[in-house]
Amino acid sequence: MEHVARRTKQQELPDDFEEHILDIDVREEMRNSFLEYAYSVIYSRALPDARDGLKPVQRRILYTMNDMGLRPDRGHVKSARVVGEVMGRLHPHGDGAIYDALVRQAQSWSMRLPTIDGHGNFGSPDDSPAAMRYTECRMAASAVAMTADIDEETVDFRPNYDSRELEPSVLPAAIPHLVVNGTTGIAVGMATNCAPHNLVEVVQALRHLITHPKADLDDLMRFIPGPDLPTGGKIVGLDGVREAYETGRGTFRMRATARVETMGRRRGIVVTELPYGVGTEKVMERIKTLVQGKKLQGIADMKDLTDRDHGLRLVIEVKNGFVPEALLEQLYKLTPMEDSFGINNVALVDGQPRTLGLKEMLEVFLGHRYEVVRRRSAFRRGKAADRLHLVEGLLIAMLDIDEVIQLIRGSENSEEARERLMSVFDLTEPQASYILDMQLRRLTRFSRIELEREQSELRRTIEELDAILSDEKLLRKVVSDELADVAKTFGTPRRTVLLESAGTTVTAAAAPLEVPDDPCFALLSSTGLLARTTSADPVGTGGGRANHDVVSSAVRTTARGEIGVLTSHGRLRRLAVLDLPAIPPSANDPHLQGGLPLTEVLALDAGERALGLCRIATDGPGLALGTRDGVVKRVNPEVLGKDEWEVIGLKDGDEVVGAVELVTGTESLCFITSDAQLLHFGADLVRPQGRAGGGMAGIKLAAGQRVVWFGAVDGDPATSAVVTSSGTSTALPGTEPGSVKVTPFEEYPSKGRATGGVRCHRFLKGEDALVFAWAGAAPPRASAASGAPVDLPPAEGRRDGSGTPVSQPITACAGPLAVRLGAGASAPETPEAGVTG
Repeated sequence: MEHVARRTKQQELPDDFEEHILDIDVREEMRNSFLEYAYSVIYSRALPDARDGLKPVQRRILYTMNDMGLRPDRGHVKSARVVGEVMGRLHPHGDGAIYDALVRQAQSWSMRLPTIDGHGNFGSPDDSPAAMRYTECRMAASAVAMTADIDEETVDFRPNYDSRELEPSVLPAAIPHLVVNGTTGIAVGMATNCAPHNLVEVVQALRHLITHPKADLDDLMRFIPGPDLPTGGKIVGLDGVREAYETGRGTFRMRATARVETMGRRRGIVVTELPYGVGTEKVMERIKTLVQGKKLQGIADMKDLTDRDHGLRLVIEVKNGFVPEALLEQLYKLTPMEDSFGINNVALVDGQPRTLGLKEMLEVFLGHRYEVVRRRSAFRRGKAADRLHLVEGLLIAMLDIDEVIQLIRGSENSEEARERLMSVFDLTEPQASYILDMQLRRLTRFSRIELEREQSELRRTIEELDAILSDEKLLRKVVSDELADVAKTFGTPRRTVLLESAGTTVTAAAAPLEVPDDPCFALLSSTGLLARTTSADPVGTGGGRANHDVVSSAVRTTARGEIGVLTSHGRLRRLAVLDLPAIPPSANDPHLQGGLPLTEVLALDAGERALGLCRIATDGPGLALGTRDGVVKRVNPEVLGKDEWEVIGLKDGDEVVGAVELVTGTESLCFITSDAQLLHFGADLVRPQGRAGGGMAGIKLAAGQRVVWFGAVDGDPATSAVVTSSGTSTALPGTEPGSVKVTPFEEYPSKGRATGGVRCHRFLKGEDALVFAWAGAAPPRASAASGAPVDLPPAEGRRDGSGTPVSQPITACAGPLAVRLGAGASAPETPEAGVTG
């Protein structure tokens, strides 16, 4: 049969068939083919463009969805429809690769700022998503910002794979996508792995770089202290981060967020955040393997209680007789609860792969935005000039509209009418054609008024656009303002806590009862870090070092004692001092030199913030609390036999904005409101109440206003200061630096309780509210949400003066730590000193 088949095939060949064999050098063929393949992978698949931070498949997905009109205000469509459109028009590399890229852009645990709004099962850190025929998608609001103004000739277009359509070579990208969302990819001979960052911090650094182009890395790291991972957790060791920011390559360690809790008769470890890219099933599988291999002891049970309402919650019960802290250190060492991240910032710059440091990445993005705004302004100017040309021609015609109508009626055809209009009224061809196409209803007097108004608006628009195109400084300001709007719209608080070192490993020998009950101070920082310090400790370890940060609350206690944490929900939460890491004493420096995130030792409800620390005692003047609605209350000292209790009865919609422990009972209680009113009066004017009391009127608020800050000022008013920061009430908190003023406290007279107070800040144009306020011992020290210090202006005498701009928004402020430690009492200086990590 085979012989017959071969003969038949040979008989089908033509008689004049000539066999041609081409000799090829195998080495040359392999070299050329490999280079073509490598070029295709590097430039068309694996590496992102440093300008918009997108790989080709990501860019094509967003561009196609924009063309399909899949806006956030419209319904979802099947993912398969989007994938098919992208594959058929722009990306002929298979539906699997396109759908994988689409899914990743919709996963909140993969992207710090997702660009696709997914509907359906888009997977989890452990599981793959459902098939594309089951899921639906549409553009997220951030994707609209990435593709905005693309139809205004802001970017270049190039032919697609079959030259039938055009696709953008880069998106306008109003968001610094490469730095914010990071990227990962493996090309031929090179790879890229960029870490995600916080959008608000990146925008602050970009705006600083716009005004200070020669800023060095230290200046930029004041705004971007480190990555901000989508899954939260902690970054331990910042040396690798700085190396990566400087050279483009570096490594840092990611650590899970866990706390020790009491579970009935046992204690257990509760994991609430895992390292970036690590899922609970991976951790549980590793723990089971270690327990079965007898390499890990002390675990009684393990449960995954993760759900949509409470988020990740992995509970590890510890056997009696084992120290949970020591077991937690073993889990960090032996399981993926601690993992490494290798930064390799490789991206395409001018069509060539380059390894970029932090400043270079920001500079490339800014250069792209300058070009986009310049081209957009030129396009809009051309459109406005064309429209102005037509409006001016129409106005000329309307001055002699009767003659125009007679001329048109006397013409044989439209071509003759056009030529006669051009010659009689000295019009151009576009103006004459526009007049011929004009509707009769436009001949009213009102239409002429509208045209004259439009003419003036067009001229003003052209002048503004000409100014942008001719003035480089104004162009930079436009880019800076647009970046500020992006931060307002899409900015979110930092999720990842930065620690400079991991601290000392806890061993089973370090039993809690072996710690002496020495006097110490419990400290709470503005970023929610807790620690204890004592002069008896020569070296403070454990918990790591915080990047900058200020101590917002300090209380005298003992190492084996208990303290209270006052929260915005009007509760006092009991906390063992022994659970806090010990750090070296630094009474002369207001920066907390180490600490443990408050969420690891205390579980707060949704929306609840820690305001300050206090003693748990039955003596003393008690506590003072101020609420958002202007209520003040003094609470009698009381200790109950439970872990938490309410200290004020709050009305619906109200919350505590400041809570302090009084030392002498003669302190001045101070309110500062959103409309810049300051009122302070003696604490002795407030009658103490029991826990169930709802307080009394503290300050009289104007309609629609609220209390921004409440606290106590002790000591000489001449040595105290007031810090106020103004901005707009519509801005997202932490996105606008605002105007800051520092004023001596003695400039504000004391008034009676339940009055309106005096003005403490004058608003500038565009400002309508105080966004931050504080009062306490001078000199004050301020920090941003990331913990970076913020330089304050010098104190001035005018109590109702306006402020001066600062580099970044202030979220916390505190006076000299030595003063508060010497006072030996709680001194929470800011209501915003809660957990920001």
